[in-house]
Amino acid sequence: MTQNPNAEIITVGTEILLGEITDTNSVYLARLMRDIGVNVFYMTSVGDNEQRIADAIRIALGRAQIVITCGGLGPTVDDVTRQAVAAATDRGLTFHQHLLDRIAERFSGFRMQMSQNNRRQAYLPDDALPIENPVGTAPAFIVEHGDKVVISVPGVPREMKFLMIEHVVPYLRDRFQLGGKIIKARVLRTAGIGESALDELIGPELLQGANPTVGLAAHSGQVDVRITAKAESEVDADRMIAETETALRERIGRYIFGVDGETIEASLIRLLHDRDARVVVVEAGLDGAISARLEAGAGDRLASIERHAHPGALRTRLNVTDGEVSLRQLAERAARQALDDAGADIAMAVVSRPELADDHADTDEGSAIAVATQHETRSRAYGFGAQSETARQWSGTWALSTAWCMLKEMPDGR
Repeated sequence: MTQNPNAEIITVGTEILLGEITDTNSVYLARLMRDIGVNVFYMTSVGDNEQRIADAIRIALGRAQIVITCGGLGPTVDDVTRQAVAAATDRGLTFHQHLLDRIAERFSGFRMQMSQNNRRQAYLPDDALPIENPVGTAPAFIVEHGDKVVISVPGVPREMKFLMIEHVVPYLRDRFQLGGKIIKARVLRTAGIGESALDELIGPELLQGANPTVGLAAHSGQVDVRITAKAESEVDADRMIAETETALRERIGRYIFGVDGETIEASLIRLLHDRDARVVVVEAGLDGAISARLEAGAGDRLASIERHAHPGALRTRLNVTDGEVSLRQLAERAARQALDDAGADIAMAVVSRPELADDHADTDEGSAIAVATQHETRSRAYGFGAQSETARQWSGTWALSTAWCMLKEMPDGR
């Protein structure tokens, strides 16, 4: 039996493709597979269409030993994962009375009348292994297709997670003789350096290593360095990760602000306390892009917050006429003025035009940030405006990352 199986995850739901919901199920399933030593090389999202779901499953079976579908097991006419799995594995559907009885019991427990539509949920692909769902109404199932398997679980996160832990993981451990083989990961979070420069500092011998592997993922204002190790035991995996982390810190340690889930704002707050420094924040058009991320933990390190509904109000506050300075220059002036007014050590300003939405990069007049100390001012401008979801996260994270870098570089005497 395959000792290092590959899995492919297929999430089903037109609402995912329309952008109406965020697919967090794939993230959970990928991490769960990682933790039991199963490789995930592909993740696919497909709408509620039987033919397209079946096609996705056929493709997945051509390159993975384990195919996990998530969603499309409900009672409505557009819940067609059961039919798609049957079609992809060349089999029909079989009715299971005991599953319908369990579904009826669930509705009775809810003091609700079961609809005839729920009868659909008792049909599974021929010879499928049923998985009863004690925390919902949609049964899951496993289809063994030669030396490969298709596992279908509901899309409701609470139900999916319960069934994966209680039934699917034990099945996979037994079926593929996974034993204690695990995959563990650790993320070093960096700021103040771009992805290409970080790549160069780390070097090919680490980036091209087979086990552990080292990979980069760039985000707004920061780059994650992920170390992933595969081992027979958690102790061995931890040792391998620690050795690689030591080598990485020797090369890029000055840029690492945290590990795993640590945020840039938490690191900045810690550095403010360590340096006995205070920060001031000015915001116009974004209503809390930075200050909301600092207020909970900064305490007396947050000297003051100045908020304006529109950059125009900030221009008035600074006695700057419309068109006299660019948005970026406005942010720079706001940061320097706030630094002097508050007597703080570092100041951050974020300004964004609330009437603009997505990219207006040809003007660079959608949003801007500036961070100032007594020694220097650094700034950036972006095309997107405050109506864009990108503006709040991107601008705020860039400002916080820049502030962390500048405060870290600041001489002790300031």
